[in-house]
Amino acid sequence: MEKILVLLLVAFAVVYAVPDPRGIIINLDEGELCLNSAQCKSKCCHREDGLSLARCAPKASENSECSAFTLYGVYYKCPCERGLTCDVDKTIVGSITNTNFGVCLDLGRDTE
Repeated sequence: MEKILVLLLVAFAVVYAVPDPRGIIINLDEGELCLNSAQCKSKCCHREDGLSLARCAPKASENSECSAFTLYGVYYKCPCERGLTCDVDKTIVGSITNTNFGVCLDLGRDTE
Protein backbone atom coordinates (compact mmCIF):
# COMPACT_ATOMS: atom_id res chain seq x y z
CA MET A 1 0.00 0.00 0.00
CA GLU A 2 2.85 2.38 0.84
CA LYS A 3 4.48 1.72 -2.54
CA ILE A 4 1.27 2.70 -4.33
CA LEU A 5 1.02 5.90 -2.30
CA VAL A 6 4.65 6.82 -3.09
CA LEU A 7 4.07 6.03 -6.76
CA LEU A 8 1.00 8.30 -6.82
CA LEU A 9 2.90 11.14 -5.13
CA VAL A 10 5.71 10.87 -7.67
CA ALA A 11 3.18 10.82 -10.52
CA PHE A 12 1.48 13.97 -9.19
CA ALA A 13 4.84 15.70 -8.80
CA VAL A 14 5.68 14.98 -12.44
CA VAL A 15 2.26 16.13 -13.66
CA TYR A 16 2.40 19.41 -11.75
CA ALA A 17 6.02 20.22 -12.57
CA VAL A 18 6.34 23.62 -14.26
CA PRO A 19 7.54 23.14 -17.86
CA ASP A 20 10.35 25.25 -19.28
CA PRO A 21 8.91 27.87 -21.70
CA ARG A 22 11.68 27.04 -24.18
CA GLY A 23 10.99 23.66 -25.69
CA ILE A 24 13.29 20.81 -26.53
CA ILE A 25 11.25 19.51 -29.44
CA ILE A 26 8.79 22.35 -30.10
CA ASN A 27 8.77 26.11 -29.49
CA LEU A 28 12.38 26.41 -30.72
CA ASP A 29 14.13 29.79 -30.99
CA GLU A 30 15.87 31.12 -34.10
CA GLY A 31 19.14 29.34 -34.83
CA GLU A 32 18.20 26.07 -33.13
CA LEU A 33 18.27 22.82 -35.11
CA CYS A 34 14.88 21.64 -36.42
CA LEU A 35 13.33 18.92 -38.55
CA ASN A 36 10.07 20.67 -39.43
CA SER A 37 8.69 24.22 -39.38
CA ALA A 38 6.04 23.22 -36.83
CA GLN A 39 8.83 22.98 -34.24
CA CYS A 40 9.90 26.64 -34.58
CA LYS A 41 8.36 29.68 -32.91
CA SER A 42 8.71 31.50 -36.25
CA LYS A 43 7.18 28.52 -38.15
CA CYS A 44 10.16 28.43 -40.55
CA CYS A 45 12.71 25.61 -40.55
CA HIS A 46 15.34 26.84 -43.05
CA ARG A 47 18.34 25.20 -44.72
CA GLU A 48 20.94 26.76 -47.01
CA ASP A 49 21.28 23.73 -49.32
CA GLY A 50 20.47 20.04 -49.44
CA LEU A 51 23.47 19.03 -47.32
CA SER A 52 23.21 21.64 -44.56
CA LEU A 53 21.47 21.26 -41.21
CA ALA A 54 18.09 22.96 -40.95
CA ARG A 55 17.68 25.69 -38.33
CA CYS A 56 14.79 27.87 -37.20
CA ALA A 57 14.83 31.24 -38.98
CA PRO A 58 12.63 34.35 -39.14
CA LYS A 59 9.96 34.57 -41.82
CA ALA A 60 10.67 36.62 -44.94
CA SER A 61 9.89 40.34 -44.85
CA GLU A 62 8.39 42.48 -47.62
CA ASN A 63 10.35 42.40 -50.91
CA SER A 64 12.46 39.45 -49.70
CA GLU A 65 12.77 36.09 -51.43
CA CYS A 66 10.29 33.51 -50.19
CA SER A 67 8.93 30.03 -50.74
CA ALA A 68 5.32 29.04 -51.06
CA PHE A 69 3.96 26.63 -48.42
CA THR A 70 5.25 23.08 -48.82
CA LEU A 71 4.31 19.79 -47.19
CA TYR A 72 7.99 19.07 -46.48
CA GLY A 73 8.09 21.64 -43.68
CA VAL A 74 11.71 22.63 -44.45
CA TYR A 75 12.42 25.62 -46.69
CA TYR A 76 15.34 26.96 -48.71
CA LYS A 77 13.64 30.38 -48.46
CA CYS A 78 11.27 31.08 -45.57
CA PRO A 79 7.58 31.86 -46.19
CA CYS A 80 6.36 35.43 -45.83
CA GLU A 81 5.47 37.20 -42.61
CA ARG A 82 1.81 37.49 -41.66
CA GLY A 83 -0.12 39.80 -43.98
CA LEU A 84 2.25 39.31 -46.92
CA THR A 85 1.85 37.03 -49.92
CA CYS A 86 4.58 35.11 -51.72
CA ASP A 87 4.22 36.01 -55.41
CA VAL A 88 5.59 32.87 -57.06
CA ASP A 89 5.12 30.95 -60.31
CA LYS A 90 4.54 27.40 -59.14
CA THR A 91 5.77 24.52 -61.27
CA ILE A 92 5.46 20.78 -60.81
CA VAL A 93 9.24 20.33 -60.80
CA GLY A 94 9.62 23.22 -58.33
CA SER A 95 7.03 21.62 -56.05
CA ILE A 96 8.91 18.32 -56.05
CA THR A 97 12.36 19.87 -55.56
CA ASN A 98 11.17 22.62 -53.16
CA THR A 99 12.50 25.39 -55.44
CA ASN A 100 9.39 27.47 -56.09
CA PHE A 101 10.82 30.85 -55.03
CA GLY A 102 9.13 34.23 -55.25
CA VAL A 103 9.01 37.65 -53.57
CA CYS A 104 6.96 38.71 -50.53
CA LEU A 105 4.44 41.38 -51.47
CA ASP A 106 1.77 43.28 -49.57
CA LEU A 107 -1.20 42.87 -51.93
CA GLY A 108 -3.37 45.05 -49.66
CA ARG A 109 -1.21 48.11 -50.36
CA ASP A 110 -2.05 50.31 -53.34
CA THR A 111 0.47 50.07 -56.17
CA GLU A 112 1.25 53.35 -57.81
